[in-house]
Amino acid sequence: MFPQKAKSTAEIDSKTYPLGEKIDHQIDGPAMALVALSHTPVERRLYTAMLTSMNGAAPQSQTQSNVFTVRSLMELTGIVSLSTIRRGLEGLVAKFSVDREVNSNGNGAREHAAAYRIFTPEQVIARREERGIKSYAKGSDSSFGSRSFERVIQRVVENRNLSRREAQVTLCCVEGLTNAEIGLRLLVSEQTVKFHLRHIFIKFGVKRRAELISRLLL
Repeated sequence: MFPQKAKSTAEIDSKTYPLGEKIDHQIDGPAMALVALSHTPVERRLYTAMLTSMNGAAPQSQTQSNVFTVRSLMELTGIVSLSTIRRGLEGLVAKFSVDREVNSNGNGAREHAAAYRIFTPEQVIARREERGIKSYAKGSDSSFGSRSFERVIQRVVENRNLSRREAQVTLCCVEGLTNAEIGLRLLVSEQTVKFHLRHIFIKFGVKRRAELISRLLL
């Protein structure tokens, strides 16, 4: 799976942060949902800002518009901490969401300032699969090609009150896993799974697992 980074006490727990606001319809879909589930809050903020900027560029400048510097990302996101942006970019590189590019000057020397090339959610998923990495974080092993599962993912993402961990538990429920099996997959206790399910039921307005699955699949 993706490497885990040390988390400062000032940062939000990446397992419990809300999935975030609804973004432009051009980048809001099942592929984006899967990619978003693997990102920390800062990584998601950076990735969303880059993708939105790229999609808003004129078609003739698309190639140039998918490369960003740390300075341009400070302006796009409003994040003023260089170290925060750099940590987020390191995470995105490790998760194959962006690539780091180091330019050379006229003498062939490498410049210290790097730029980062972003990939679309579909490209990210393909890049990960080429390396044998699934795009479901520690959540689901279901086939991304399933149209039913795509609908489930879309509906999970549309529920803006869900945390990332709750989204993972929800996807596992749709797969038909028991509480014990979900706990083994997510490396949490069965009691923790039950705790998350109580909140998931409330947020979807249902009372039991079967009702949750039915609502997501229909």
